Amino acid sequence: MLQIGLTHTSVLKVQDAHTAAAVGSGDMQVLATPIMTALMENAAMLAVDQELPPEQTTVGAFIKSTHVKPSPVGAEIIATAQLTNIDGRKLDFHVVAMQMPNDGEEGEPVVIGEGEHTRYVVDKKKFMGKV
Repeated sequence: MLQIGLTHTSVLKVQDAHTAAAVGSGDMQVLATPIMTALMENAAMLAVDQELPPEQTTVGAFIKSTHVKPSPVGAEIIATAQLTNIDGRKLDFHVVAMQMPNDGEEGEPVVIGEGEHTRYVVDKKKFMGKV
């Protein structure tokens, strides 16, 4: 059952293929903003996935986020999504991405981006019938 407060955390180890230079969103060897936002969307999707019947899923419709700190290749990034509002088929999430301390280093995770994300519950067959 969908309920406000559902959360999920997705994890990514930054590889060369995840950099701004590799995806074309910039020319630096740091985590690309589109990859960070995809990780945020993945966390939101998975936060509610187990609460939906098998014939339903969610699709992303809106995301607004910051990206305030660069993350190098090799960094571990976590993105957490929390369901904050349910309005019929419309689901709103607060999303946060953080860079974890390097292995063997002390310290707290550092926020690298956060924002708001909206997804809609859809019937898989009906949705694909519109493609």
